[in-house]
Amino acid sequence: MSEESSAFELAQVNIGRAVAALDSPRLADFMANLDRINALAERSPGFVWRLQSDSGNATDIQVSDDPRLIINLSVWQSVEALAGFAYRTAHSKFVVRRAEWFEALERPYLALWWVPAGHRPDVAEAMARLDRLAELGPSPEAFTFKTSFPPPDSLAAAE
Repeated sequence: MSEESSAFELAQVNIGRAVAALDSPRLADFMANLDRINALAERSPGFVWRLQSDSGNATDIQVSDDPRLIINLSVWQSVEALAGFAYRTAHSKFVVRRAEWFEALERPYLALWWVPAGHRPDVAEAMARLDRLAELGPSPEAFTFKTSFPPPDSLAAAE
């Protein structure tokens, strides 16, 4: 089944606990490039949707009681489309700099999962998927780039 006709899309969540306040000098380069990288995502092949507030990004969307914990939540047509954006565009330069801006977490900070086409996950759903990945490891309900699973409709088509 082709990406275009799939009944499922790929959701991704990526959280980070900033090493300092978002308006601090330590986060200045990250914050200065956020709009540019978000715009790049939106222009990338396979991009479907991203969580954002009126600010145009998601840094002011409350994830927890911790004001330094931020979320990136988006939907893509496929794992390959998301990987292309994440690792083969200017975004990749920021992936390698993650440790400059975000603390190392003792739990997964990235999870992928399939959603019905048109579904837009919210913060609670995304955090639950991270919890599921932390508790059970990669599964069709929450996985990683390293251990990914095909969309449910491709499994049915293979039978």
